[in-house]
Amino acid sequence: MAELILVNGRLWTQDSRYPNATGVAIRDGRVLAVGDDDEVLSVAGGGARVIDLGGRRVLPGLVDAHFHFKGWALARRRLRLAGLPSLAAAQDAVREAARATPPGRWILGQGWSETNWPERRFLTAADLDAVAPEHPVFLWRSDLHLAVANSLALRLARITAQTPDPPAGAIDRDGTGRPTGVLRDEAMNLVDALLPEESAAEVDAAMAEAIGEAHRLGLTGVHDFRSVEAEEGRAAWEAWQRLWGRDALQLRVWAMISGAALDEAIALGLRTGFGDDRLRMGGIKLYADGSLGARTAWMMEPYRDGGSGLPIAPMEEIAVKMARAHAAGIAVGIHAIGDRAIHELLEVFAEVLPRVVQADEGARPGQGRGTSEGRATAYRVQPSGVPHRIEHVQHSHPQDLRRVGELGLVASVQPMHLVDDMGLVERAVGERARWAYAFRTLQEGGAVLALGSDCPVADPNPFRGIHAAVTRQQPGGVPAGGWFGEERLTVAEAVAGYTLGPAYASGQRHKLGSLSPGKLADLVVLDRDIFAVPPEEIGATEVVMTVFDGEAVYER
Repeated sequence: MAELILVNGRLWTQDSRYPNATGVAIRDGRVLAVGDDDEVLSVAGGGARVIDLGGRRVLPGLVDAHFHFKGWALARRRLRLAGLPSLAAAQDAVREAARATPPGRWILGQGWSETNWPERRFLTAADLDAVAPEHPVFLWRSDLHLAVANSLALRLARITAQTPDPPAGAIDRDGTGRPTGVLRDEAMNLVDALLPEESAAEVDAAMAEAIGEAHRLGLTGVHDFRSVEAEEGRAAWEAWQRLWGRDALQLRVWAMISGAALDEAIALGLRTGFGDDRLRMGGIKLYADGSLGARTAWMMEPYRDGGSGLPIAPMEEIAVKMARAHAAGIAVGIHAIGDRAIHELLEVFAEVLPRVVQADEGARPGQGRGTSEGRATAYRVQPSGVPHRIEHVQHSHPQDLRRVGELGLVASVQPMHLVDDMGLVERAVGERARWAYAFRTLQEGGAVLALGSDCPVADPNPFRGIHAAVTRQQPGGVPAGGWFGEERLTVAEAVAGYTLGPAYASGQRHKLGSLSPGKLADLVVLDRDIFAVPPEEIGATEVVMTVFDGEAVYER
């Protein structure tokens, strides 16, 4: 019999068998029954908790398909610079932090972006020296592909005019060759290596607090992505396991590992999907390029202000790792933002995956050889049963957009980036902006969309993400009709991107993504019906209740 029953609701089940359900019954962390109120009340146990939802809208639990959870958890305890209106405001925030911090202690912050500042330029060491000369300061830009250090931090890291640019990184310099304080991609590691490490207890406490905030936002799961550095990934994995061991992991975590750890994962026999319903290994993350804001996204044509970006790793190296991971049953998620990076990756997928599958064909029945149907199956079916994916897919050549679906890849995209970056994109690439964040074209080409935030790069609120995908507008309705409005998604499609899409991307459609009998009992109750309110109001949606694993973990 049921332990928790919700009635008098409006359920968006995403199960065609229950299009008009008003109630759901839950037992042992699973959906027991879905239907009208009488049907679900008929299975009530003697001590069942019955909640009248008052006609509120109910969705399956929302999953953010691209999250940096440990980074977000710790960033919530650091100087928060997102949304500041100007460079001067960022300086004011650092000045206040310096007043509250003993001299010589690090001031760390992140989230700043010059995109909408009147100054339209990066922070520099000189800007930070003016407000915090006695503290080493290190501030990450919102995209986490660029950071600025003040002069004291540069001295501690021994970064001088003679310091060479590291591979896949750049140290910005002024006209005399002196570092400006701006460090791009791998150059950030020169300062990262000096930063004080948080204790295990501090990390666990920060992550536990962040799980509670995730529930408030309606998130019941995340696809957690590792840093390019294996050490960062190891620390996050250890934290997840400590929380899991204390039964404090109230979140479904699909945890990626660094591509640098591929050999160790293969040697241990690990494969995608290992774990339980709260913590599973997702696969490896690789990097093809950097970011648009840092001008390190790898583009086919130069940026309007010069340069074409750069690859983080040679495609030959990525191809080797992809082939080895695929053969070992380990899914691959590859960061690719620029159109050149995406094109080159699609070429690698098309070359590597069929060859790997055909070499293993004798042991894997049902994969045809030499037919178009067989090739399609080879692209789609991985040894782990989980599809490979491209992360971000921000700037694509129009001829490549449909190839993502043809190759059976998941497009892991982040709608909030288009809201944050539309002005930046137009300034950087001009008319090529038409093919940025092309969600509709990707979906019509057959790609499964898994929506996320890239938090802490962008706001993790999924309803702001849905608003961005549906309207392609900034708050206030700008621009009218949406930024390249032909690429908008419907509300139903955007909700699927936070539910069915992540479930498919993690090979868990049989457990997650819809409110169906037998599936895991994760759901959220909203303060408004996002399918009925004007689209511009979706971003203001608040969660009334979050149910995870059959228990109400958040109630407003």
